[in-house]
Amino acid sequence: MDVDPVSVPLEAVQRKNADLPVRVASAVVMLAIAGAAFWAGGLVLDLFVAAVAFGVFVEYVLLVSKIADSPARLGPMVIAGAIYIGWAGLALAVMPDVMMLVVLGLVIFTDTGAYFTGRSLGGPKIAPKISPSKTWSGLLGGMAAAGIWAGVCVLGANYLESSLGPTGPSVAAAFRATDLAVAAISGAVLAVFAQAGDFYESWLKRRAGVKDSSRLIPGHGGLFDRLDGLLPVAIIVGTVWAASQAAG
Repeated sequence: MDVDPVSVPLEAVQRKNADLPVRVASAVVMLAIAGAAFWAGGLVLDLFVAAVAFGVFVEYVLLVSKIADSPARLGPMVIAGAIYIGWAGLALAVMPDVMMLVVLGLVIFTDTGAYFTGRSLGGPKIAPKISPSKTWSGLLGGMAAAGIWAGVCVLGANYLESSLGPTGPSVAAAFRATDLAVAAISGAVLAVFAQAGDFYESWLKRRAGVKDSSRLIPGHGGLFDRLDGLLPVAIIVGTVWAASQAAG
């Protein structure tokens, strides 16, 4: 039977477009739940972070249970996942709410910059056997977007701090107090770790032979699929912040 070579990609595009309303609806629900948790703050936000972290851990265990061929191999993998995901969840819970939003924004900017740059420029793949869609141009685009986000956030924080001075808020004072190069480089480096978290989950899914970590979120897969890049960034930022507080 002959197959029209144009019909295959066309059918794929049609299926993707058919899923769009479901993806949008799921995204709205996720944002509403997360927004309500941030609005409540305090214990409610901590419980929300704990619940999400637990959900990610469950999906991780389901993945590695498909990979490990014996309980002796499964045990260390589960322990490693508990440390990895638990550390990230704890880091998010202890950091200030504003910092959590900045971290979330950095990961979102990384993913968005990588997606659009990769699709626009294409080019060599980073690791096609693990994640066929990831390109070097996408990585650089994600790093650039994260660097811009980090610079804007630091500049904004310094602007707000300048408002406490005797002369009131000053953009010039904010620029003088902001090392944009350091902020941008820090954001770009964190973007690399976010992409590494994405690759790690993709590697697990490849070995497990599955497309998504679960079907919990219609059109989006599982919690692990949505938060894979957030985990390493949360660990780094939260640990550095906690260490600075302890030292101070």
